[in-house]
Amino acid sequence: MSYKPNLAEDFAFSDLHCHSNCSDGELSPRQLVERAADKGVKILALTDHDTIDGVADATQASHDRSLMLIPGVELTALWGKRVVHIVGLGFDPDNPELQMYLCNLKKIRDQRAELIAARLVKKGCPDLLGKAKALAGEGQIGRPHFAQAMVAARVVDSPAKAFSLYLGAGKPGDIKVEWPDMSDAIACLHQAGGYAVLAHPTKYKLTFTKIREMIAAFAESDGDAVEARYPGIDPGQTRQIEIAAQRHDLLLSAGSDFHCTGFSWSELGKYPKMPNSEMHILHRIL
Repeated sequence: MSYKPNLAEDFAFSDLHCHSNCSDGELSPRQLVERAADKGVKILALTDHDTIDGVADATQASHDRSLMLIPGVELTALWGKRVVHIVGLGFDPDNPELQMYLCNLKKIRDQRAELIAARLVKKGCPDLLGKAKALAGEGQIGRPHFAQAMVAARVVDSPAKAFSLYLGAGKPGDIKVEWPDMSDAIACLHQAGGYAVLAHPTKYKLTFTKIREMIAAFAESDGDAVEARYPGIDPGQTRQIEIAAQRHDLLLSAGSDFHCTGFSWSELGKYPKMPNSEMHILHRIL
């Protein structure tokens, strides 16, 4: 039987942003749910990059624990020419238009992977496409899989070095592709019955003037909420985001952006908590 949360009590024990090995996370959807439950999380959204392949398994696993699973996804999109991430929450995973949208994103990711592999070969690396695909398994392939493949091939000694030398912004493996526009991502989530959240605004290496512009554009595109609390954000930044959200009638969201074990600051359920739930997106979803 599904867990029925008490929002007044459980919103502080929610995590609306995390990843499984269906994208670039370490744990399977079931392992992720079990770990979240063990950490005291009561409401969890699995938000893999551009795929919902893990949602069914995570939902099934949640039935065995005192935890509610919210269908989620983290969509890659463009604001102008800048890549941004839109977290989708509470949609119908079986929606046909959403399924078609995600199928298109998979094609874009596969094409980008081929271009990354070719670009790295030109820089003297071995052909890592096969290894990166194997590391991705049935999940969406991304640059972190190439980073792992580079470590395995002894091109670099760490994933961080792979990004700093080959895969990060402005490096050979940073391939620009035509992701859907931010407004298209939001519209797709809405027609599937879901809500759109602008993910981690301070992680795009923008000035706060630009962050405010991005939040305003997100609101103008009918976005629903902004992440204001997540690992790495300081109280001053959170306050500025909350002010911008309130100015544009946006709700707030929060999550760990968990990817893997071993990093205590980004553990499931661990992020600066909201003092109250009045503007929490969960009020809309639940």
